[in-house]
Amino acid sequence: MLYLAGARGRLHYRRWQLDNAQAALALLPGIGQHSAHYHRFARALAARGIELWALDTSGHGLSEGDPDRPGNIHELAADARLFLEQVHAQANSTPFLLGHSLGAATALAVLRDAEPGEFSGLVLSGTPKAVLEGKSPKSARGADSPQRGADSPPRAADSPRRGVATPSRAHAGARSRAAVATERDSDWPGPRLPEGLPVLIVHGEDDRRAPLDPVRDWAAQVGARFTTYPHAGHDLLHEPVHAEVTAEIVEFVHARSLV
Repeated sequence: MLYLAGARGRLHYRRWQLDNAQAALALLPGIGQHSAHYHRFARALAARGIELWALDTSGHGLSEGDPDRPGNIHELAADARLFLEQVHAQANSTPFLLGHSLGAATALAVLRDAEPGEFSGLVLSGTPKAVLEGKSPKSARGADSPQRGADSPPRAADSPRRGVATPSRAHAGARSRAAVATERDSDWPGPRLPEGLPVLIVHGEDDRRAPLDPVRDWAAQVGARFTTYPHAGHDLLHEPVHAEVTAEIVEFVHARSLV
């Protein structure tokens, strides 16, 4: 199993390794999801020469932490950068980045500091309205979130565990800086994409968690390719349209990795 020493505990990630992969896709899942939910997606990508990597968000899957408090937007981005460093170091090509729901918000936070050419393209699914409006998504909750009372007892997952790798000083410093940031709307300045980054946005027309119109408007502003799926909701890769969505993602990746 593959783990990273994150600032708030070990982070697990999964790689469906391929020999002679034509492209690599790094996935940041949504709240309540983890890498084991994406075996079907990984098999479909592998059949088309695309290697999938996926991170278990803090408190999800095999990653340590509190599932109710995966991190504020800054902490989530710091965790994702650790994961993406591994993808960049080990993949045979410049990776594509895919974010779903909270993972879409995290991907956009990562890209604020990304350099042109650092990623081959971006795919967003179920993009939260808040993150496009310069607000932190409600599901991006850190340890200092006021949504749980100060007198509430800590969860067992928050306590140190024997045998857990200790984060490096650099990671601890990043945690300290991230902890300084609160979860007020003003702490998230809004998305900013690297120049020239190709973007595909997929969205269900019946998505009741992430309204369609704000995403459509933002897609037009940034010149993204935008596709909606009728009679589909929030979690496109786990709905009846999953094969259609997967085919579009494959086409988007191939069009930009085989030039």
